[in-house]
Amino acid sequence: MTGEPPVMGKETEAFLAEILPKQRDMTVALHKGDVTPRIALWSHNDPTTLFGSHISGAGWTDLEPKFRKEAFRFAGATGFEFEVIAAGTSGSLAYTVGFEHSHAVVDGVPADYTMRTTHIYRREDGAWRIIHRHADFLPVQSP
Repeated sequence: MTGEPPVMGKETEAFLAEILPKQRDMTVALHKGDVTPRIALWSHNDPTTLFGSHISGAGWTDLEPKFRKEAFRFAGATGFEFEVIAAGTSGSLAYTVGFEHSHAVVDGVPADYTMRTTHIYRREDGAWRIIHRHADFLPVQSP
């Protein structure tokens, strides 16, 4: 990682300007126990997939109840930042790759953590919807 922002075209910049605030709001709301923005931002049309650090699944009928259950793990958010490493768009598909830096209360315990995340989006009826998320914690670094 060079610390330099990635170079992107106008289409990708417009996509990021639209989706990053929604993605941030979705994550902060989830960290406060509110799943509503996540339900709204995800596609309800299959295929949809999730390979998460805590839950995984495939298909909207599988994911929706898991999202609702997951929201109960969180009880507060004190901060969130999404650091974009790469992003791109091509027609009705787009992706983001980056680091989610979170400060939240998880299972009753204050936690500061960073996750590596990849999201894939599909344009549906003029709006971007998440169709895939892969997230894991950063590997422990050796001194």
